[in-house]
Amino acid sequence: MLTKEELPACPVATTVQLIGSKWKLLILRNLLARPWRFNELKKNLEGISQKVLTDSLRSLEEDGIVTRTVYPEVPLRVEYSLSELGDSMRPIIKAMEDWGIGYQEKVRRRE
Repeated sequence: MLTKEELPACPVATTVQLIGSKWKLLILRNLLARPWRFNELKKNLEGISQKVLTDSLRSLEEDGIVTRTVYPEVPLRVEYSLSELGDSMRPIIKAMEDWGIGYQEKVRRRE
């Protein structure tokens, strides 16, 4: 989690710093539906590298947005889900989805 000194003065910049990458937004989109395992996310997020997925999940976890749960099974099972803080981003992602649908419809009408 960012320290008080690391937080940008602008609240929009804070949000962008936390979730502003393409991959983090798509990870959050998936986690809004249900918990996911690493390999499920990797397969679903076409084009993401293992390193970028790992780094993104670690960053989201460190910032308190994602929860990593390890189940003591053989083989080991790890699931990623939204924390309470992460779930509070639901309206942000929904607004982005709604805007994207409207934009897609507008573009299709022009064709």
